[in-house]
Amino acid sequence: MLFNSYTFWIFFGCLFVIYHRLQRRNQNIVLLIGSYVFYGCWDWRFLGLIALSTIVDYCVALAITGSTEQRRRKLLLAVSICANLGILLFFKYYGFFAGELEVLLTNIGVPAMLPTLNIVLPVGISFYTFQTMSYTIDVYRGDCKATRSILDFAVYVSFFPQLVAGPIERASHFLPQVQKTRVHASTDFRDGLFLILSGLFRKVVIADNMAPLANVIFSTSAADLSGAEILLGVYAFAFQIYGDFSGYSQIARGTAKWLGFDLMVNFARPYFALSASDFWRRWHISLSQWLRDYLYIPLGGSRGGEWRTHRNLTLTMLLGGLWHGAAWTFVVWGLYHGVLQAIFKLVQGPGKPKPLSLPHRCVMIVFMFHLTCFGWLLFRAESMSQVVAFSTQMATHFSMTPMAWTMLGLITFYVIPLLAFECWCEIENVHAPVFQVHWAWRGTAYLYVVAMIVFFPPPMPSQFIYFQF
Repeated sequence: MLFNSYTFWIFFGCLFVIYHRLQRRNQNIVLLIGSYVFYGCWDWRFLGLIALSTIVDYCVALAITGSTEQRRRKLLLAVSICANLGILLFFKYYGFFAGELEVLLTNIGVPAMLPTLNIVLPVGISFYTFQTMSYTIDVYRGDCKATRSILDFAVYVSFFPQLVAGPIERASHFLPQVQKTRVHASTDFRDGLFLILSGLFRKVVIADNMAPLANVIFSTSAADLSGAEILLGVYAFAFQIYGDFSGYSQIARGTAKWLGFDLMVNFARPYFALSASDFWRRWHISLSQWLRDYLYIPLGGSRGGEWRTHRNLTLTMLLGGLWHGAAWTFVVWGLYHGVLQAIFKLVQGPGKPKPLSLPHRCVMIVFMFHLTCFGWLLFRAESMSQVVAFSTQMATHFSMTPMAWTMLGLITFYVIPLLAFECWCEIENVHAPVFQVHWAWRGTAYLYVVAMIVFFPPPMPSQFIYFQF
């Protein structure tokens, strides 16, 4: 069920009515059943994976809590990590590594007879495995307590608004909300409505209308395109992936708010970033914090000198790139962002960055946006050879063709309202300054969003990009 489908809202409406007529314990039962139905609509065969991950980490966390022997606690933690990563590696990376190993063995003259498996990638597997794994790690570290209620833990793992594309919630933040009686604030409906409408606008109006532009460019040979067309295709993908993913996160937060839950903010105007590190403080915040706390810091973080800091940054981002998908383009994309962060740290030097004047700030925003867009070229390209061909064409045959002017007009029409709103948010330094204005202006803004969704629908709805990760 897509968030922008009638099926989902019928499902959510039915669940909402039943949910709010029950007490907390029964509410959790409804949430668990509803979450499994929601995920089963994608592919019921993989419900067993969620159940297995839930049972393993529930039992391991309780065993860690009940043990005082450090060696046994480490062994139990290793069981959880190996189980979660084993599932993830098999379903997501077996084909990639098997194919690369076969090519390597063939090149050195060794006959390769590796088994070929047609493995279907379960939706959202990267998200819920990271979420359950972080739970056992936090219990081991003493950052949160293990729950004795398997129902509460199962709801934490499978909560349907954020099940298939995040945000990746920490147990210390979300599990207490599952365990306690939900108290609804008077602003929950207002906040949820804003999040849902803004999320639908990002997804339906921006992402789904940018998708055809990006798809046409990336499915065409570089020789048949001008450099301007390629650049605008990259711009289109930059706003497609941002509208798509941030839109999903907004809708997830809005529906959770209507159910009495508070999910973390996952995006904070990333295209207004001033540096590579600043971008990752704003983009997919839940993953950035996960990588920081469970990879970067255990590797040594910024301890041990400048060279080790840069090494740890680069290695963390490289693994973060691999998390996104089983392809060399994702690996290079992660490596690129790791190197970019290291370069920015070298240029800025130690200490807190100095405040920038408004003109300097605008220049840095534009500069960082284009560095990010080159990363999106790596991310979206079918192969590294396409990256080279597209980059060469942009550098040597840059010209504004009729197609390029049309693309520029479409991108401007759809994206400018979002950028204007986010510029307002950046200036006010809040996520929703719309609540500061009179209700009539807020209502007008909502009518505009609905009108755009109704009168400027995409040629065809597209699946959320991050469902495949």
